[in-house]
Amino acid sequence: MQLSASPYEERLTAPRSWWLVCFLAGVSMALILLPFGTLPLLGGLAGGTAAAAVVTSSYGSVRIRVVGGSLIAGEAKIPVTALGEPEILDPEEARAWRTYKANPHAFMLLRAYVPTALRVPITDPADPTPYVYVSTREPERLVAALEAAKTAA
Repeated sequence: MQLSASPYEERLTAPRSWWLVCFLAGVSMALILLPFGTLPLLGGLAGGTAAAAVVTSSYGSVRIRVVGGSLIAGEAKIPVTALGEPEILDPEEARAWRTYKANPHAFMLLRAYVPTALRVPITDPADPTPYVYVSTREPERLVAALEAAKTAA
């Protein structure tokens, strides 16, 4: 597999406040088990915190990459030759495209805690997906990587 000219990789991680919520879920589990004694209380604290942390980590650690002539966003792998001109969305535009402007047929790698995004039309006539919406903290770098991958392809 040939790498793109400007490889790009980004991991969207959950915000810090979510980890506090994980701890609070553990405290809640500990309080539920409080009547059963100290050992169940500690087990509930550890188990509840760990379970909430696993869920948070699995949801909050999605990767976006431009590798080998493809945009890989989460589970989707889209060749850059099937992508049109990318549009950088500021926080207001990103919110609009997440809500009332959104197309139900679009592929959306959406994380509401990431304020900026990139919207890229799909130019392949055989694909019913109108565009790709990708939440990203570095939209300019992603656009540059997509452009470099297109020229390399």
